[in-house]
Amino acid sequence: MSGSSFGKLFQITTWGESHGKGIGVVIDGCPPGIEMNEAIIQKMLDRRRPGGSITSTSRKESDTAKILSGVFEGQTTGTPISIMVENKDAKSKAYNSIANTYRPGHGDFTYQAKYGIRDWRGGGRSSARETVGRVAAGAVANAVLQKENIEIIVHTTALGSVKVETFDQHVVYENMFLCADMLAASRMEDEVNQVRQEGDSLGGIVEIRAKNIPPGLGEPVFDKLDADLAKALMSIGAVKGVEIGSGFGTASMRGSQNNDPISPDGFLTNNSGGILAGISNGDEIIVRVAVKPIPSISIEQKTVDSENNPTRIKIKGRHDISAIPRINVVCEAMMNLVLVDHLLRQQAIK
Repeated sequence: MSGSSFGKLFQITTWGESHGKGIGVVIDGCPPGIEMNEAIIQKMLDRRRPGGSITSTSRKESDTAKILSGVFEGQTTGTPISIMVENKDAKSKAYNSIANTYRPGHGDFTYQAKYGIRDWRGGGRSSARETVGRVAAGAVANAVLQKENIEIIVHTTALGSVKVETFDQHVVYENMFLCADMLAASRMEDEVNQVRQEGDSLGGIVEIRAKNIPPGLGEPVFDKLDADLAKALMSIGAVKGVEIGSGFGTASMRGSQNNDPISPDGFLTNNSGGILAGISNGDEIIVRVAVKPIPSISIEQKTVDSENNPTRIKIKGRHDISAIPRINVVCEAMMNLVLVDHLLRQQAIK
């Protein structure tokens, strides 16, 4: 098992490396008759494309999606869907000088330990560029969710030391950080500019909300809906923590505070984040992820080479200052994939 596949009934397999000829995904299990074309996929891919914000790498990729199979006359056929995106602006020579040096915070050391060989060009398979395939698959999954009136909202709740204080869904796409608090977005811009001058990077927190979720999604014990969401989101390279509902805040609550009272009209609070016993309760699903700072920084760092000799490294090339906001759509894609998979599983038992 290569670990490159995800899902049960709606299964995806991503492929490709950062500086290879292309990158993509194969989707198996998509229902037939879903409206689909390259423009639908492109709309979502454009949201993670490099160069879209001041935190982003200067690498210029159009990320143009090509559907190779599984779609005919604008509809899915029920057969495997293959989607490819070509790499057009890879500059591998920028990595020649550090081909035998392990970059702190990256997967260089661990990939070498596992395989005895690694593609050092831009991180190869461990690069965030792998997420192109996830987002393309997430666009297909979203088309299925739309038929069920399910809506996903993703927004930034923290970037570096700046945290949001208000939530206005309508302003999320009115600022470059996809933040629901315009004042916080302004402070985020100031912090990014400062960190760029210092040659450093920033982490943050992204929240994913799913509305109109029917009750009953999720499988008992090992395939709980929240367990699968946590795995899906933790599989994104920059994510180092996941919480659902009140998350870690529940550790300091009493049962009387944490329990969500139930009325004839539904749940009165949502500390559970829309999931109880691993199964959706019909309330809004709320998940937050902690995103680590980009490890490629121009500040000199201690490391070792492939012969375990101590050395120092200053990473050059084109890198994001923060995975936010480009990671936001990746989180949305993984939420889409989990929800579609469990939606199909629930339909199967009925």
